[in-house]
Amino acid sequence: MSVSLEEAINFALENNQQVINARLEEEIADKQVGEILADGLPQVNLNAELTHNYKIPVTPVTSDFATGQPLDETLFIPFGADYTSQWGASVSQMVFDGSFFIGLEAAKTFTQLSKKDHIKTKIDIAEAVSKAYFGVLVNVERLALVERNYSRLDSLLQETEVMYENGFAEKIDVSRIRVQFNNVKVEKENYQQIVDLSESILKFQMGLKPNTAVQLTTEINSIEYFDFEESKDFTYEKRIEYSQMNIRKELKQLDIKNVRAKYYPKIDFVANYGRNTGNTSLGGIFSDDWFGAGAIGLRASMPIFDGLRKRRQVQQRQLQEKQIDYSLNLLENNIDIEIEQALTSYNRQIQMMEAQKENMELSQEVYEVAKLKFNEGVGSNIEVIDADATYKQAQINYYNALYDALISKIDLQKAYGILL
Repeated sequence: MSVSLEEAINFALENNQQVINARLEEEIADKQVGEILADGLPQVNLNAELTHNYKIPVTPVTSDFATGQPLDETLFIPFGADYTSQWGASVSQMVFDGSFFIGLEAAKTFTQLSKKDHIKTKIDIAEAVSKAYFGVLVNVERLALVERNYSRLDSLLQETEVMYENGFAEKIDVSRIRVQFNNVKVEKENYQQIVDLSESILKFQMGLKPNTAVQLTTEINSIEYFDFEESKDFTYEKRIEYSQMNIRKELKQLDIKNVRAKYYPKIDFVANYGRNTGNTSLGGIFSDDWFGAGAIGLRASMPIFDGLRKRRQVQQRQLQEKQIDYSLNLLENNIDIEIEQALTSYNRQIQMMEAQKENMELSQEVYEVAKLKFNEGVGSNIEVIDADATYKQAQINYYNALYDALISKIDLQKAYGILL
């Protein structure tokens, strides 16, 4: 699989497990809006009941049903049938409920927060993939560097052995170079493992299977550094964390409205219809003697006094809103500090990279001169080994500085909110 840096990021934004979970959270939030909306739609219920009254309740009677005159003694008469059955349907439709409308608005706002969370996850993954991609590029360059050093020392060792055999070099000269050669040989094997590990990290961040072969097509020298034109119109709203905090504040304000809306009355339209029957035998309830009953009307309820519960709830949420305001101010200060630190680090790393590049070029010249002098018999073997060690260290310093410069570019882009 051949991927450029941009393609690697785009692939990760579709296949990374964290991004997938964040996308599912966004879809869940959308479904929650529909769930709340369902409360405002008609509610229809069907019910049926079959009862065996194995002990019929007794009712005391103190007056004559026909005349209404009191009886000489109280009669205890069982009322009911051995078997009863009923079925019915009920319909209710919310007419007014202040909490419902505010809850619906809050659910839609929460969906916006889920979208922001999804974007935040994408930004984090883009950062991780970029750094992992740069890690592979730099480690591949380091491996190529070690391989060049290996070839150079191999040639130098062979030349020195020939000079020793012809009497132009000492045995200790060969031994010194062989020590350097053996060290580079081990270093070469270690760096191959480092490259493999950095590739595994990149594939993990992209959401690729570990056994997938990856070829990076973006060359390290073609990577552009930070474009300061993109940061001129910076506002706090460009930082996803700031947008998330503002939505949380909006949700808290809606929460306050929701509590206050509970002071308002609730009005529902209700209607029901049913039929029932009774008989002394179980088979008799399936006869045609069913009797209908129905009702239609409005139902209203309004709280009068709840011990100041809702008032305390409103006060709590108002204090929580103040906390969010202070958190927004703190976030602004943190963003300012992050930008300042990222900018300072970026400028320092760019200067360090340029200086280390110059040092590497100079140390290469010193090595080549020392080797030429040694070959011509006017220089020492120790001078060549020292120049080689200095050259290798300069190479290591340059690629470390190069990687740090690339990482500082990503950090600066994230600080300005323009990474993705």
